[in-house]
Amino acid sequence: MKAHEVREMAIKDLRERIEVEKQNLNSMRMNHVISPLEDTSKIKKAKTDIARMMTILAEREKQN
Repeated sequence: MKAHEVREMAIKDLRERIEVEKQNLNSMRMNHVISPLEDTSKIKKAKTDIARMMTILAEREKQN
């Protein structure tokens, strides 16, 4: 997810999206332990997206 897409989201939607992405990341990690993923870079991309969303959320909360 691109930064400009995240910035367009409402704070409530952003919080919900972060929780969903965290759950997806945990699922990917568990699936990877059981049977290796074909593309392990998806885990890194998910972590990066979560960090990006959390950073933008923190910026917005600081402004308010």
